[in-house]
Amino acid sequence: MAQPKRFKTSRIIFVVVIALMIIPQTRQPIQILLQKGIAMIVKPSVVNASERVKLSGYDWKLKDIEGNNFDFSSAEGKVIVINFWATWCPPCIAEMPSLDQLYRHYEANDDVVFLFVSNEEVAVIRDFINKKGYGFNVYQSATQYLQEFDVSSIPRTFIISKQGEIVIDKSGVADWSSERVTNTIDELLKVF
Repeated sequence: MAQPKRFKTSRIIFVVVIALMIIPQTRQPIQILLQKGIAMIVKPSVVNASERVKLSGYDWKLKDIEGNNFDFSSAEGKVIVINFWATWCPPCIAEMPSLDQLYRHYEANDDVVFLFVSNEEVAVIRDFINKKGYGFNVYQSATQYLQEFDVSSIPRTFIISKQGEIVIDKSGVADWSSERVTNTIDELLKVF
């Protein structure tokens, strides 16, 4: 008995996709494409007020890829967006355009601090940022990050209120330029 043409076509497509996932040169672009699709539907959610964790302090030193020191305590009293990521991470790469959009939206606002943190070599980070045309700066930890940022997988993004409460804590890919995120940051900026 002959199989329907549609069934044969779907089998061929399935085999081609599996083959492309096995070939190292095509694996990462396909993973990034799939993660971008996921990011379109995943919107970070706000932590309930009763469940929010407050930072134990602001004792964390960082260094940007230009070699400039950054003291996390200078961000105290501001809205903070922290993204832990890497250039080899498909979900990180997939969500970067939306994070760059979010950064550019608040770039001129001194009450919002963005920290994109990676532990890769500076040359690798700089090449990636320049190639993609992103406007944000990237930092590396000079001291151990705070215990509240228990990062065991990337990407991991935190949005912290002026009072030091973690309002959004998201592991995995998400759409950071969504209305939900900008509305959350706008509300946090209104609070004194």
